[in-house]
Amino acid sequence: MSSSPDPGRPSQKAIFFDLMGTCCNWLSSLLPLLQSCPPHPSMQPMESKVRQFAIEWREGFFKEVHARFERREPAEDIDLTHRRVLDSLLKERGIGLEIWDDGVRSALVRQWHLQVAWPDVIPALEKIRHEGNYFLIVLANGTTRLQLDIAQSSGIPFHMLLSSELLGLTKPDPSIYCKAMELTRLPPNKCLMVASHLYDLEAAKSVGMETIYVHRTTEDVDVKIDLDRQHKYVDWYYDGREGMDRKGFLDMAERLISR
Repeated sequence: MSSSPDPGRPSQKAIFFDLMGTCCNWLSSLLPLLQSCPPHPSMQPMESKVRQFAIEWREGFFKEVHARFERREPAEDIDLTHRRVLDSLLKERGIGLEIWDDGVRSALVRQWHLQVAWPDVIPALEKIRHEGNYFLIVLANGTTRLQLDIAQSSGIPFHMLLSSELLGLTKPDPSIYCKAMELTRLPPNKCLMVASHLYDLEAAKSVGMETIYVHRTTEDVDVKIDLDRQHKYVDWYYDGREGMDRKGFLDMAERLISR
């Protein structure tokens, strides 16, 4: 069976995916490099402190992106945002350039471009490609180069990459979802948004897209997932957290193909 959607079939749809956190385990990609950085008392004990540092880095990035969005400022190169947040966190911990120099910091920023897929993602998307009739498209904030690097390093089989840089818009602006649908020539009832961030799905739902929430260990860590309260903008929920028998994307793929 073809791995590309059949344009002659009326059920043809597009699935838009958030990338980092939803499809990729950014934390497991960062931790080895962080643990290899020059030692410092503020990073001891290493295992717990380095993990917390990575989480704070990610949270700081989100705060920066949302603040720029609220101020109606244009999106910034994601590498610049990551570097500024990194420098701020290191300054708070008393880690100067004489300890973690520019080379160390630049390598850490580059590591965001080299990510691994969550275990359920590639087999699920391969199944959808071969047995379903869907375009598989990234729709995420960041640069096109970031998405190219992540797609290559992770091996996730997307059909197309749509970055906020390319579209000139930033999530959760409803216009970015509308622009993505416009480019695929598909109406909202033929488009799905998959993400591990509730704010992303709330915006997608506001323009008529079907929404799928995949719960990840690293995402929405300070958000209480109340499905009864969130049902208005979460159509489907799948548990993709680490541990136990949580199939996440695999369960999602089965349901999408059976429709």
